[in-house]
Amino acid sequence: MQAIVLLCLFGAVFVHANDYSWNGPGTNKDNRGVDINEENVCVTDQASCGCCLMQQQIHRMKTFFNMSLNELEKQLINTKTVLNNIRASRSAFSVALTSESNLKCFGPFRDDNLIVYKHVFINLGDGYSAETGIFTVPRSGVYSFALTVYSDAGAPGNSLAACATLQVNGNVVAGPREKNMQDQEDSATIVVALHLTAEDKVAVNLPIGCFLCDDKSHYNTFTGFLLYATD
Repeated sequence: MQAIVLLCLFGAVFVHANDYSWNGPGTNKDNRGVDINEENVCVTDQASCGCCLMQQQIHRMKTFFNMSLNELEKQLINTKTVLNNIRASRSAFSVALTSESNLKCFGPFRDDNLIVYKHVFINLGDGYSAETGIFTVPRSGVYSFALTVYSDAGAPGNSLAACATLQVNGNVVAGPREKNMQDQEDSATIVVALHLTAEDKVAVNLPIGCFLCDDKSHYNTFTGFLLYATD
């Protein structure tokens, strides 16, 4: 490379002045658009011609790589933006009624009561509150919810009432229900997909006369997650 640079310098020094002419940009070109000076150099001085052609090629390569690098940087920024949006939209929770060592029942009550699930398996996005039992929708989209209820009557012949309702903004959407006097214990499950709006409130209600029993085996669970966002 050093030899080429020296060759270019020597070629520039020893080229005769009458071999060149300069009248400003855009001049001294023939009808083919070729610079007459450059063509004369190639005829009279092969070393200078090779140097000029090499410099032109290097300039083209630099321009190409700079453009390619700029395009890659733009694509990287766009990809990071999309990834950050996906991370920000992640929302999933799964909770259980309790983690007590011994079986403990919730209800029955004289009035409807929201069920507060105390044991949290996962709460990605912090949408679920273990203080209120309410899941606040972080962004508009389609969500999947699964609700499983379990109860134990205590002895054969006693009334079994394993039931609850899934509510959105206080309105009943669906609810598993198992009421009879034949089973000492039983369970029921529902799974639904709902299109919700940001700030909607989703919770599980225990109707009058129903009761749920649970321990560290986690028979009663409430789960929800975002399938895809719509905003």
